[in-house]
Amino acid sequence: MDMNLNTKQAYNLWAAQYDTNANKTRDLEGMALKLSLASISFNNVLEIGCGTGKNTEWLIEKAVQITAVDLSDQMLARAKDKIGSNKVQFKQADITGRWKFRDGLYDLVTFSLILEHIENLDYVFNQASRSLSPGGYVYIGELHPFKQYNGTKARFDTDEGSQIVDCFNHNVSDFIHAGKKHGLSLVNLDEYFDDNDRSQIPRILTILLKKT
Repeated sequence: MDMNLNTKQAYNLWAAQYDTNANKTRDLEGMALKLSLASISFNNVLEIGCGTGKNTEWLIEKAVQITAVDLSDQMLARAKDKIGSNKVQFKQADITGRWKFRDGLYDLVTFSLILEHIENLDYVFNQASRSLSPGGYVYIGELHPFKQYNGTKARFDTDEGSQIVDCFNHNVSDFIHAGKKHGLSLVNLDEYFDDNDRSQIPRILTILLKKT
């Protein structure tokens, strides 16, 4: 039986198995983030949707300081157990509310597999832009809209059935236009495919924006 859960409920429940379950979307986005940011220099990072720290571990290698934010306290607990670096400050927050978790300005803001759970992109992009130093970057890694059009949603299985997380469809142009409205210009856009098979529907969309 399929059951819909709100985002916080779902990820709190998912946390126990998030790192160990087979998850093509999680793994491909992790690879995409590394490729997208390999040539970018950054000291201070605001990581939105840090989850269990799957990308935090890599960001630590390049950054001086990271503010790692997630809605789910259970996902954050996993991340804290995994990452013992004093470079990272973990904070539980809902990014649709006031961004009180900021610690100064950042060179990089990252969104990993989170914007599909956010209905109002405008507010979030406004806050992201206000969090950046001039010349700073925004990285977005999302389940590709083409996958969403085909009915793919964030989901996981439990003994009670398949748990489906609340999702909102955003078109590629929605991300670009929301960024442009708040002074974030497009630097790069890329698509990632299962087994690198470009004849199939892409799984991951990445967008790199820069504050002008």
